[in-house]
Amino acid sequence: MREILNNYDVLGAFWGTIKLSILGTIGALILGTIVAVLRLSPVRVFQWIGTWYVNTFRNTPLTLLMLFSILGMSYILGIQLNTTDISSNVFRWAVVMLSVYHGAFICEALRSGVNTVPAGQSEAARAIGLTFGQSMQHVLLPQAFRGAVAPIGSTIIALIKNSTVAAVIGAGEAANLMSVVIENEGSGFSVFLTFAIGFVILTLPLGLLITRMSRRLAVKR
Repeated sequence: MREILNNYDVLGAFWGTIKLSILGTIGALILGTIVAVLRLSPVRVFQWIGTWYVNTFRNTPLTLLMLFSILGMSYILGIQLNTTDISSNVFRWAVVMLSVYHGAFICEALRSGVNTVPAGQSEAARAIGLTFGQSMQHVLLPQAFRGAVAPIGSTIIALIKNSTVAAVIGAGEAANLMSVVIENEGSGFSVFLTFAIGFVILTLPLGLLITRMSRRLAVKR
């Protein structure tokens, strides 16, 4: 293990994974919230759009989305998120696809959170003249996030682990470096242990924090 740490930039690779995970989480939360509002909207067209998004991206393998981003969007259609640096372009496409994919799961987590809000509160919001948007912003979504802490946290942890899929397009993160180490050094137990410990360090404290937050912020019935 010490040889791997000395000969390869393992910390730098995990820093790439951390950046990928943070940016992907931010994107997924934004997209997931927007799609959740669409699915809960009283306008039928918006409901269809939200349903299409969730059904499409939840049932499409993340590996396929990653490959589509580079082979389809970048190389064939010529849509570059960075025209001067190939590695930055790949990294940004990886962030986009992590956000798009996990946004569908965030949406469903928020919908489950809305179900924890007593129906009387939305009725009271309508009774005092709040519009749908105002009800979502001031009444439903704040409580939905509280009720959905556990499933949202599970999705974020899954996103961190799924960031390894970005290795298929050459994004600079831990799984990509691990494939390089295996190619150069051979597949040994020390290689697996080094990167496994790294991902445990990333995910275990987050899991404990989410469990604690879920208990403290649970909506009281």
